[in-house]
Amino acid sequence: MKIAPLFRNTALVALGAALATTGTVFAQSQSRGQAGPEFSKLFATYQRVKASYVEDVTDEQLVRGAIDGMLASLDPHSGYLDGSDLQRRETMIDGNYSGLGLSVVGEDGAVKIIAPFRGSPADEAGLKAGDYITHLDGDLIYGGDVDAAVARMRGKAGTSINLTVFRPGRDQPFDVDVTRGVIELEPVKHELMPGNIGHIMINEFSADVGADVHKAWRAMQEEATGRMSGLVLDLRSNPGGSLDEAVALSDLFLEKGDIVAQKGRGWGESFKVQADDLDYYLDRRYPLETAQIFMGDMAKGVPIIVLIDAGSASASEIVAGALQDHRRALVMGNRSFGKGSVQSLLPLGRDAALKLTTARYYTPSGKSVQEGGIAPDIKVPQLSDPDLALREKYATRESDLRGHLINELGLKDEELEADKIDDPRFQLTAEQLEEQGIEDFQLHYALETLRRTTKSSVALLD
Repeated sequence: MKIAPLFRNTALVALGAALATTGTVFAQSQSRGQAGPEFSKLFATYQRVKASYVEDVTDEQLVRGAIDGMLASLDPHSGYLDGSDLQRRETMIDGNYSGLGLSVVGEDGAVKIIAPFRGSPADEAGLKAGDYITHLDGDLIYGGDVDAAVARMRGKAGTSINLTVFRPGRDQPFDVDVTRGVIELEPVKHELMPGNIGHIMINEFSADVGADVHKAWRAMQEEATGRMSGLVLDLRSNPGGSLDEAVALSDLFLEKGDIVAQKGRGWGESFKVQADDLDYYLDRRYPLETAQIFMGDMAKGVPIIVLIDAGSASASEIVAGALQDHRRALVMGNRSFGKGSVQSLLPLGRDAALKLTTARYYTPSGKSVQEGGIAPDIKVPQLSDPDLALREKYATRESDLRGHLINELGLKDEELEADKIDDPRFQLTAEQLEEQGIEDFQLHYALETLRRTTKSSVALLD
């Protein structure tokens, strides 16, 4: 969904700046035969800007502009981080912060929501995956820097910010006031449902997610009146996170075989991860006691349904793909986001780093998730959403992002979603479901599936 036409009269045009390259570096690049003429253009541009631009510009400004432009030419997920930008990324992985609770990406000059974190201020305010944020407190941010917009949305808990939102399918943008809160990054929540069926929600893949899911399972086993009869692993609106934690979560339910394969150009970027590989966890400094919980299938014999949607990305897709390929779980919901690339944080000195796409990952069957995403075994629409029809029509995925990596198979979205026949099981409206007390149709359908089927037909175990 392109929104640039909406802002033709107000779009900000970002001009590329140039990097100040020393004569030594330039000479070295020429002596090695590595893009010498291109560096000469860069240096010449730098000199011309310094000499002739209407205002004085600093080397720092030009260098940062050149770096940003260089990385922006690659893919939507690569970027340069320093200072507060680097601190924000570390906070997302390891700690808490005050803000709105959104996972966003820059696309077509706008800030696009991948997913709001469940229970966050953004979620409670009704923001949805695929929404575009165009103004903050009335200030146009279209065409600006995504990190700068994220910094403005952060702030002291209890303070408010006004967002202007364009939602695909609606005629006009709308304003929403959101009160910032403490985003506690509670990645795992669980609930024992009637019939001894567990519901575990994984909101994002930060530190210790695998161990937290193990604790949640044990807690539900103790709470249950008898043997656990099923599990819903809920990965909806989960934008991803740590690859190690995606491996750990998958390994909780697998006893053998590949979990994920990673292929890149750099040394050490191509490898496969096997289930029940104790050394994998020990090499990553997991305590032995923690590493041992990933050995074997902790829910052996229990049927599992994995819920995904268009907001399930990256690490979520690794888990869904691994359990689906090994026929350990039935995947249900909507096709996932389709982010099949791996980003590495490469330090540049003490206070800066590159967030660089260094590899693609593949499911155990060898399928690349890039662009195509994970297709559910059973497509179940979220009928509880009153904007369902419009949201599905304009759903945003990796393949919609400018500069995204291309799937080697060259699959198109219309080829992945060719089945447009109305399913007679999914005809109720959001209003009719509300009258029946059903607030989350996808979860309701998953639970009912587990209750009315045998464990062998759901778990798909060989």
